[in-house]
Amino acid sequence: MHRHAPHATARAAGFTLVELLVVIAIIGTLVGLLLPAVQSARESARATSCRNNFKQIGLSLHHYHDHTRRFPSGWTGVDRPVGAATDELPGWGWASELLPQIEQSSLFDRIDRRRPVFDPANSAVHADVRKAFIPPFLCASDTRGPTEGDGFFAIGADDGVDEEEEEHHGEKVDGAPLAPLCDVGKSNYVGVFGTLEVDEFPAAGNGMFFRNSRLGMKDMIDGSSKTLVVGERNSKLGGSTWTGVLLGAKASLPRVVGVADHAPNDPHHHFDDFTSNHPTGVNFLLGDASVRRFDDSIDVIVFQSLCTRAGGESTAIPD
Repeated sequence: MHRHAPHATARAAGFTLVELLVVIAIIGTLVGLLLPAVQSARESARATSCRNNFKQIGLSLHHYHDHTRRFPSGWTGVDRPVGAATDELPGWGWASELLPQIEQSSLFDRIDRRRPVFDPANSAVHADVRKAFIPPFLCASDTRGPTEGDGFFAIGADDGVDEEEEEHHGEKVDGAPLAPLCDVGKSNYVGVFGTLEVDEFPAAGNGMFFRNSRLGMKDMIDGSSKTLVVGERNSKLGGSTWTGVLLGAKASLPRVVGVADHAPNDPHHHFDDFTSNHPTGVNFLLGDASVRRFDDSIDVIVFQSLCTRAGGESTAIPD
């Protein structure tokens, strides 16, 4: 008769509750450490994309200048007969003139520039060219707006209320939506009008872009490396557009140009200021086609001097 030696009792496979909780805690800690790094990497990529957009715009402006000996007008306008509803018929903006330089010649050719942006001829007849998606005009960090990702937005009609006394959210005022006027292509890059109020002096900006401006390199008396020509704006307070100025739209002129009322990203900024969704600072294009990001803490006097073309200041570019 054979006798079998007793076997040791085998331990059940698997985790105990304590071990499982420890693993979960470790995974949570690792995820907590990883997410900021991932977000930082994504923002770094978005910031690089934004700077590349500025470089492309800078090269396009200089290419335009090489052929015409000047930069595009901030926006075009023609006089209407005396007694008409308005003395100005707003027209297409500076960015629309650069379409051939950014491989959008077919779109440029379909635009009827004899007619204003809001004219039906630039909508139904030509498949709504005014709301075309133009990637070089969009910052990847700007994710605000009711039509996020579409590249266009419904611009709001003027409600007669001073926009500097309102709080905008997309195309809303004080929580109430603005009546839509028409769809227009979105842009996060606006021309530098200067330091004057654009609604008060539309044809007399002390920057590089204003109504019917015809300025070139020779007009940057302060120096092309010390003159800002294009700046960044997010969509927090409303949408900006590459198309131009639309008669009857809310804040129609600042949709294509910006004013240095406040320092970049100032918490009390107005719609016509320069802003971004980057963690700190706002990107700008200078007259020599270089790109710089100016920190939120830049002195406002220094910033304003950089936004004028012939102020006579001997301003050093902040590091």
